[in-house]
Amino acid sequence: MSRTVNEKRPEELLDTIVVYLTKHGLADLSLRPLAKAVGSSPRVLLYYFGSKEKMVVKVLAELRKRQRTLYGQMEAATFEEACRTVWKHMSAPESEPLFRLFFEAYGIALRHPQLYKDFLLATIEDWLKLVAGPLCSGGYTDSQARAFATVLLAGFRGFMLDYCTTHDRKRLDRAVDLWLCSLDSILLNAKEA
Repeated sequence: MSRTVNEKRPEELLDTIVVYLTKHGLADLSLRPLAKAVGSSPRVLLYYFGSKEKMVVKVLAELRKRQRTLYGQMEAATFEEACRTVWKHMSAPESEPLFRLFFEAYGIALRHPQLYKDFLLATIEDWLKLVAGPLCSGGYTDSQARAFATVLLAGFRGFMLDYCTTHDRKRLDRAVDLWLCSLDSILLNAKEA
């Protein structure tokens, strides 16, 4: 008797794996304890995801997709206003475990670029497209829009790395305020360049 394949099982597993990795990280990741924690087996995880590395890439892609969806739905009149809202969400205590996971994954991917090349490319390109798209629609060239998007991406990642390390909210909020005040000028300069 053959078993019926549950088409939704990979998606269900992905959701539980996201929770597990957010809590436990990647450094000591082993399929056996992970499989037990998510109600599966190592063989099933490999069947659905191909390898441990491919599973991690899918988890990270899912997290980026969720963030892009959330940030893409935020309504704001200016980039400064949008960035303030994004910073508030990013630096909320409940967001920190996700960023710790992201920074851990980034470090591992940089050490093993052949295994994680898709992640390394997507983790930049996804965000550049999200920010540059509206700018291109507003009259900026692709090059101008991508340069400004790079400033935003680098700023947020730098601030979050500092926040995860120091939790010095007062200093970082002040630094973010200074950075945000400069965005209009940077955007204007991007169009003139």
